[in-house]
Amino acid sequence: MAELTSMRNIGKTMEEKLKAVDICTAEELRQTGSKEAFLRLKLRYPNVCLVHLYTLQGAIDDLGYNQLPDKVKRDLKAFSDGFQ
Repeated sequence: MAELTSMRNIGKTMEEKLKAVDICTAEELRQTGSKEAFLRLKLRYPNVCLVHLYTLQGAIDDLGYNQLPDKVKRDLKAFSDGFQ
């Protein structure tokens, strides 16, 4: 099982937060998806923001969070805006 920190964009702090919401491996993050992972994080850590959602999706897609296609960013932003 691949460690979360082996994924692009995921450092020690994000790894600890993900583990706190029962996402402990790279495969679990892929299976959970960025939106569900973001929701779990948002409930536990209210300061989680759109950049975190981009980071999660970038990790899943193996892209830097700032390299996500505009269409993906628009979709994620619309999703995140629902929780403001």
